[in-house]
Amino acid sequence: MAELDVNLIDGLAALVLLTAFLIVATGRMRTLVRVFALQSLALGLLAAAVAYSTGYWHIYIVAALTILLKALVIPRIIDRVMDRIQVANDVEPSVRTPSSLLIAGGLAILAYYVAEPLIQSGETITAGALALSLAVVLIGLFVMISRKKAITQVIGLLVMENGLFMAALSLSYGMPLIVELGVFFDIMVAVLIMGVFVFRINRTFDTLDTSFLRRLRD
Repeated sequence: MAELDVNLIDGLAALVLLTAFLIVATGRMRTLVRVFALQSLALGLLAAAVAYSTGYWHIYIVAALTILLKALVIPRIIDRVMDRIQVANDVEPSVRTPSSLLIAGGLAILAYYVAEPLIQSGETITAGALALSLAVVLIGLFVMISRKKAITQVIGLLVMENGLFMAALSLSYGMPLIVELGVFFDIMVAVLIMGVFVFRINRTFDTLDTSFLRRLRD
């Protein structure tokens, strides 16, 4: 039974990493939002599997909030913002997709070598997911750096947060419930504020290309 639980958790963690690669590969904004929702759904199911395996009931609450907020509410908010400002459907990466995938693969390998000592000494059933979670964090950071549109950078930040949450599950079965609820609240407020800023930026400058905005500063 324990081996089955470990395989399920590792499989869901691998799915979270796979969706991170899909986020790097996709060239359409709508698809990008859908893949992020899929990643968040997989993360919520991962948290539920950890809760079932460990018997920690508070992780069920976190799993439900992850699915509700990150897989349903936040993608709906981003969709509404894109509809409101009529953003173009192209992602417009600064680095071409093949090169982006190679970089993402290199980051995943780097994450494995960095996390390997912790994996060897880890005793939790989620220890194997640690390297995958670190890879998701690094790929999310790369998405923030390599994408021009403000909305795609917001999604990159959310992907990083998904990776950090998975790392917390991997190391210690998550944070205390009150801390996790506070984090979810902060994320919702941050997404709403960023949605307002994106709308105002587009209305003022008629673009969401952050490279264009940086040129205005010079």
